[in-house]
Amino acid sequence: MSADPSSRMTAREAIALLTGAAGFTEHRPPPRTLPPDGPLGWAGYDAARERAAERTGEDESVVYGTGVVGDRECTLLSFEFGFLGGSLGLLTGDRLEAAYELALSRRLPLLALVATGGSRMQEGMVALTQLQRVAAASTRLRAAGLPQIAVVRDPTTGGGWATVGAGADVVLALPGAQVGFAGSRVRPPDADPYAYGAEGQFAAGQVDAVVPAGELRGTVGRWLRALGPREAHEAPRSAAPLPRAQPSSASGLPASGREAVERARSPQRPRAEAYLAAYFTVRLPLHGDRSGSTDPGLLTGFGLRTDGQPVAYVAQCGTPTRPAGYRAAARTIRLADRLGVPVLTLVDTPGAANDAEAERAGAGAAIADTFAAIAAARVPVTTLVIGEGGSGGALALAAPGNTHVTADSYFSVIAPELAAAILKRPPAETGATADQLRLRPQDLVELGIARSIVT
Repeated sequence: MSADPSSRMTAREAIALLTGAAGFTEHRPPPRTLPPDGPLGWAGYDAARERAAERTGEDESVVYGTGVVGDRECTLLSFEFGFLGGSLGLLTGDRLEAAYELALSRRLPLLALVATGGSRMQEGMVALTQLQRVAAASTRLRAAGLPQIAVVRDPTTGGGWATVGAGADVVLALPGAQVGFAGSRVRPPDADPYAYGAEGQFAAGQVDAVVPAGELRGTVGRWLRALGPREAHEAPRSAAPLPRAQPSSASGLPASGREAVERARSPQRPRAEAYLAAYFTVRLPLHGDRSGSTDPGLLTGFGLRTDGQPVAYVAQCGTPTRPAGYRAAARTIRLADRLGVPVLTLVDTPGAANDAEAERAGAGAAIADTFAAIAAARVPVTTLVIGEGGSGGALALAAPGNTHVTADSYFSVIAPELAAAILKRPPAETGATADQLRLRPQDLVELGIARSIVT
């Protein structure tokens, strides 16, 4: 797929696309003078810079300052690809570091509009070490609880992708943009070009959304509202409200363990999509585990409720949860915790995926990391079990002390069929085994596992 022409905007056109009539206030770092032809004395470097300045009207490959996107002020930095391929040199590093520090000092979100070919060869290792400066500045912003959003344009490669781009909390891409660590001239000649594009990176879970230019301002504006930081006049964010039970074909509470399991497995009972649609007015999905995989059976992201309150969500969709799903869940929970946003988890899985591929992909480690993310969360986590609560694969997403259940759910140490098999009981005793496991919603409340039944 070829790049959308809008993805080759200039740095200032990209800023104007986001800020519109709200405008942009440019900032500049303290001036620094390079030695003739740069730190390496690269013959012709000064002349190349002069030609780039004449062609673009810029004196470096990055422009930064403050502006308003939607209704939120933020720090913006934008790469000018026409200036030596948007490459990072010493003076670029000065501007990038200054942009992050501006966001830190004013407690503003950072919005990076990236288009770069990587580090500037004419400055050698001096250019490459600018990536360390960017990483350090980004880490300071992260520690301060301030969000970072990247919009990757065409092209975004090399160290710029591996720091400003992929290092952001949320990564949006313009359609058709070349995105990847390896640029077109350095990758293997037989490499699949799809893997180095916005759509391929989305499929691999490295990009959260591919957004057309015409939708970018609205999308980024909603992300800024969802991620914060919290406005000074806002009250501290409380726990995520419990979702209301969605209409079900069954009524009352299950009379037996077998009935509880049958209701939870029924194709007619409401699923995660129905709960999320009723709970949020705006949903902003996060996509993928940032390790090359996705799990379509687990939904994660941030949303805005009717009152404007942001809530992060992690929702199982009734399928065995794969390692990529657990990694995406842990990523979302940790991001919400860092930004002070409450979390809602919807539990609905027969259990963790247990096929050979799941084992090779690190199922145990991924589940352990999800347990750890919830255990370490300082923000309140609210859990509603809406269907099957299958063993540790479900418990990994359940909040200790703040788990609730619906009448269409069960929660069990193991599926009753498997329990009967392990105990060497005939299939006819599966129902009795289910009763012994005390997995019904009302049993879970009596046992202190669940706080309430949402009806």
